[in-house]
Amino acid sequence: DVQLQASGGGLVQAGGSLRLSCAASGFRFDDYAIGWFRQAPGKGREGVSCISSSDGSIYYPDSVKGRFTVSSDNAKNTVHLQMNSLKPEDTAVYYCRAWNMNNDYWGQGTLVTVSS
Repeated sequence: DVQLQASGGGLVQAGGSLRLSCAASGFRFDDYAIGWFRQAPGKGREGVSCISSSDGSIYYPDSVKGRFTVSSDNAKNTVHLQMNSLKPEDTAVYYCRAWNMNNDYWGQGTLVTVSS
């Protein structure tokens, strides 16, 4: 079975940090682009990080650049998202995703709540 299991969400005060983890099973990470997405209440889903499968380059949108850091451990099929200097507007359900030309897998989401 293919699974992406996200964990690490929770409640944190503004300015605090959280580290999300996503463990994959049933497929090899290094054959896929890996990313974290989030969906805030009443809003659409947006990407907050992406690791390219072709060259390992990493993308962040301006909204999180300098505060979020994504890392992957292909040997353990795990990807992490270190989130620092959190803001109330970072409150959302965070999803990990792995995709290539043939498949598109999503984790179940983990809730991050940042209080002001």
